[in-house]
Amino acid sequence: MRILNWFCPLVACALLAGCAQQKWSLAEGQHPQAYSAQVTQVVAGKFLLFLPAGFNAHARTRYPLLIFLHGSGEAGDDLEKVKAHGPPEIVASRADFPFIVASPQAATGSMFDPVALNVMLDELLARLPIDKDRVYLTGLSLGGIWSYGWAVRNPERFAAIAPVCGRWEPEDACKLKDMPIWAFHGALDDSVPIDDDKAMVAAINACGGHAKLSVYPEIGHDVWDVAYGDPKLYEWLLQQRRPARTK
Repeated sequence: MRILNWFCPLVACALLAGCAQQKWSLAEGQHPQAYSAQVTQVVAGKFLLFLPAGFNAHARTRYPLLIFLHGSGEAGDDLEKVKAHGPPEIVASRADFPFIVASPQAATGSMFDPVALNVMLDELLARLPIDKDRVYLTGLSLGGIWSYGWAVRNPERFAAIAPVCGRWEPEDACKLKDMPIWAFHGALDDSVPIDDDKAMVAAINACGGHAKLSVYPEIGHDVWDVAYGDPKLYEWLLQQRRPARTK
């Protein structure tokens, strides 16, 4: 397993790019004015990167990419924590896992930032032989929430998503109508209520979407062991491809 880091300061700063000043009226008294500037955001992050057995960066083979977003308990600056659950845990003993796996880490007390996640994905696509039509997204709890959240913002980037004990606002559901979605939830979840996930899945399908929800009646919040332990999830993911897009 290899770890990539971006060695930028872990802060976001605003840099003013050159732009013409707007003219202000400097007459006495109170008058409306306006200002404008172009702002550039600097982002940075770190993640675990798994490359499957036999990986060859220079071969013609294009690999599927699975991005995993962890739960709130794995946030911080220790990447070892990200290995606690899901794909990063699985690949520790599965060198033949059939995906490149990227597992970013959010800072303590923060959410995942789709801007930073998009930068990471751009870097992965630029550096590695990844099939752009087979990029998949999954995550648990906080990461399940942001699996929906990132996909809502950038549906064009993913072939399919698999949120585990996640949720999102149904008002955004129609943005995911063209994306295959397989969600997982424990019926006894008292951290992320299953009704919220049900509402999101129902709203996606009401828009003509393709979402399904697997419910586990006897499980609470920690449904991830069952979800990620099911080989059918990975078989299903590998069957999905990003649809051709018209120019």
